[in-house]
Amino acid sequence: MTDTVRIEPLSATPETLDALSDLLIATVAAGGSVSFMHPLAPAQARAFWEGSLTAAARGERVVLGAWQGARLLSTVTLILDCPPNQPHRAEIAKMMTAPDARGRGLALTLLREAEALARAHGRTLLVLDTASEGGASGLYERAGYVFAGEIPDYALKPHGGLTGTRLYYRRL
Repeated sequence: MTDTVRIEPLSATPETLDALSDLLIATVAAGGSVSFMHPLAPAQARAFWEGSLTAAARGERVVLGAWQGARLLSTVTLILDCPPNQPHRAEIAKMMTAPDARGRGLALTLLREAEALARAHGRTLLVLDTASEGGASGLYERAGYVFAGEIPDYALKPHGGLTGTRLYYRRL
């Protein structure tokens, strides 16, 4: 395996769908609050990514991946499909890094690439949310995102129990 990490938009190849599904399952198993409960069935993970990459093929979003050789280490989604009265904004979603690849700056690199793509699509405002417990608040705050508020008991944690969500925005 090479040390070089490449960042690229993802498309629905069988290998990419397998890699995204494996990353989602590992993230949920490690307690990542990304809309799914543990244990996450491989078919459910794959169906999610098939839908997401189909939306990407329609230009509604961009799914970025950070690869090292044939291994997907991290991903983030830039959602471009907003209501007609919000053509200036996009949303950051599904930021995930493999548990054994954290702390290498991959999430920040992907976030910066998503921001550049948002600008290229004429977006001037990004929004996101992250779990209050165990989420990526520190990453987003270091990256210049502004904390807008917190909603208590917003979602179930993957292993049970409620957690709030913290809302952030960033003007580009």
